[in-house]
Amino acid sequence: MTDSQTQNSGTTEVREQHRFDEGRLAEWMAANVEGFKGPLTVEQFKGGQSNPTYRLVTPGRNYVMRRKPPGQLLKGAHAVDREARVLQALGTVGFPVARVFGLCTDDSVIGTWFYIMDCVEGRVIWNATFPDVSRDTRPDYYDAMNETIARLHMIDVDAVGLSDFGKPGNYFDRQIGRWSKQYFEDVDAGRDANMDQLIEWLQGNIPAGDEVSIVHGDYRCDNMIFHPTEPRVLAVLDWELSTLGNPVADFTYHATMYHMPPEIVAGLYGADLAAIGAPTEAEYVAAYCRRTGRAGIPNYEFYMAFNFFRLAAIFHGIKGRVVRGTAASSHARDRAQHFPTLARIGWERAQSTR
Repeated sequence: MTDSQTQNSGTTEVREQHRFDEGRLAEWMAANVEGFKGPLTVEQFKGGQSNPTYRLVTPGRNYVMRRKPPGQLLKGAHAVDREARVLQALGTVGFPVARVFGLCTDDSVIGTWFYIMDCVEGRVIWNATFPDVSRDTRPDYYDAMNETIARLHMIDVDAVGLSDFGKPGNYFDRQIGRWSKQYFEDVDAGRDANMDQLIEWLQGNIPAGDEVSIVHGDYRCDNMIFHPTEPRVLAVLDWELSTLGNPVADFTYHATMYHMPPEIVAGLYGADLAAIGAPTEAEYVAAYCRRTGRAGIPNYEFYMAFNFFRLAAIFHGIKGRVVRGTAASSHARDRAQHFPTLARIGWERAQSTR
């Protein structure tokens, strides 16, 4: 078992800073979740860097709860209501997501907003090399991920009622502005010279043109549940960063796995792709382009630099939450230490365009 898998998979006793009145939750579920019957047992998932996530066990079925963390929060962050909304919308067109049973925006129940969804049983793959599947079937797992994100980007936004889920257009201006603002305002986490240079470079090199689709925002192998025995995605998880945005930016974030050190998040950097049966980066990009009707992806290195910047900003936020004592995950401190590496890789990708 990899370090990441050990740290993230499974559940543990609810951590002290994330405890709440379980009796009040059971009362709310009895009144608002169809078919709920106690008694209720609550466990906390080890993973989840931003919104604390819990397994809710009952005699009849298991549920998952995602909630805002307690404590002081940055404005606009931890929007569990948006997560619930996009899950409900995508479920109407058969996209693989968990069923949402209810959303609570009453802080008096457990202290913060939360939503309850189905607990989809399957496998979470924490290592992007898919070490626990056979080499013969491994290409099919990569293809399943590729097909699923392509399908997401082809969904008609208006048809699923998400036309107001984000501001269309100027995606990079808004994203760079949003994450830069959080980076500069989170003084607890400090500054980094590579990050400062990367922000300045991105602001001056935004490519012309824009597209709009539903974007996931954190699409990678460990944010989905695979069928227990088949190369099939049963549910895509963790929609906190979803919005209306640029689909190519969303796909290329996923493609950063080819340049991602595996000790940071699930990455293929350093792996022998031919030996493990993984597609090359060019092959993976070509498959997505074929599925979405593109001739290719111009300005590819800009997207890479942008996505490493964005992930670095997220890790910077984790670092700030560690300092303030509101981090959702027990290993957030280890993750926060990777912020400078991500900023450095992002700046290197930007320089490679010259």
